[in-house]
Amino acid sequence: MYSLLQKVTTEVIIMLNIAELRARHGKMTQKQLAEKIGSSQTSISLWEKDINTISMPYLIKVCKYFGVSADDILGLRDI
Repeated sequence: MYSLLQKVTTEVIIMLNIAELRARHGKMTQKQLAEKIGSSQTSISLWEKDINTISMPYLIKVCKYFGVSADDILGLRDI
């Protein structure tokens, strides 16, 4: 039970942190972020709605674009 709760919490943190990073970058739209990392607006939306989980390659691209670490996006450190 604990591991399921921990997984859900981590996914929600990822969702919120991606949205927060976009907001801090001049209210960047999902479409703008998608273009910068080679994804689609739909994918960004699904990550932020916690419908799909971001894949490792895209997590790395998001980190590089925003200049943050995976620890920041995963909620292991404050962004």
